[in-house]
Amino acid sequence: MQTLSLTGANGLSEICIETGLLNHAGKAMLDVFSPSRVHIVTDSTVAPLYLEKLTQQFDLPVSSTVIPAGEEHKRLSTVEGIYHDLLAAGMTRKDLIVALGGGVVGDITGFAAATFLRSVSLCQIPTTLLAQVDSSVGGKTGVDLAEGKNLVGAFYQPRLVLIDPDVLATLPDATFADGMAEVVKYGYIANPAILEMVSQPDYQAHIGDVIYECVKIKRDVVAIDEHDTGLRMILNFGHTIGHAAEKLGNYTELTHGQAVAIGMVAAMRLAALRGDADLSAPLIVLLQQLGLPTELTHDREAI
Repeated sequence: MQTLSLTGANGLSEICIETGLLNHAGKAMLDVFSPSRVHIVTDSTVAPLYLEKLTQQFDLPVSSTVIPAGEEHKRLSTVEGIYHDLLAAGMTRKDLIVALGGGVVGDITGFAAATFLRSVSLCQIPTTLLAQVDSSVGGKTGVDLAEGKNLVGAFYQPRLVLIDPDVLATLPDATFADGMAEVVKYGYIANPAILEMVSQPDYQAHIGDVIYECVKIKRDVVAIDEHDTGLRMILNFGHTIGHAAEKLGNYTELTHGQAVAIGMVAAMRLAALRGDADLSAPLIVLLQQLGLPTELTHDREAI
């Protein structure tokens, strides 16, 4: 097992990366938490794969909420539904909320945990590559509004993050590629060795090492700037234009990773127009090799 720790405003966050970790995730959580009840939030895609498996690992009451899959459901109305389920289950501030799923589930559940009864302990179990390398770590939680992405939220660190690379085997190729956009981001902003790793034909055989390197970068950045007012903005590479593209597509035309890929290329080109070296060509080659789009599909003025 590879472990990392991060000390944030609401305490210590432990991050564990291990192949097969989901098989004993319940024990891993009870080694850290002492809840009377556990509530798992997941979505309609992940629930059939892992919800029962995780539920059976606890010898205490476990309840759950299954939300519809998709960014278009990352709304305050979904959070309110989680609140009602938490109340119906008798959850208290001493209990544990678990986010089991990808980035949308993690963001929504994190926000619910941060705000229900003014905060309940949170464990993140990311099941997509994007969530494992990025969104499950660092404490950004939130939901979208009609006006834009992630406009309501909170900084709330999970006490524990459990990352099992094995679950990536169930991902469709497009969903795996979605996460690779964030991996490439880390390579460009901090560690070029990551770009070398994922350029190899067999890089998926070493995906655990890729995840660790990405999470380590995020841990280091967040430790310096938890609330995104300085250095942490480097993690938004590709996201400014990417978020605009997501919104213009009503959060259904482009996945988050696809939008970030397009946004990174656009940001590179803007940098070149401002006088920096134009590094967009190798970025485009790598993104296309990984199955990601590289060109804006919306009018520049609209973006």
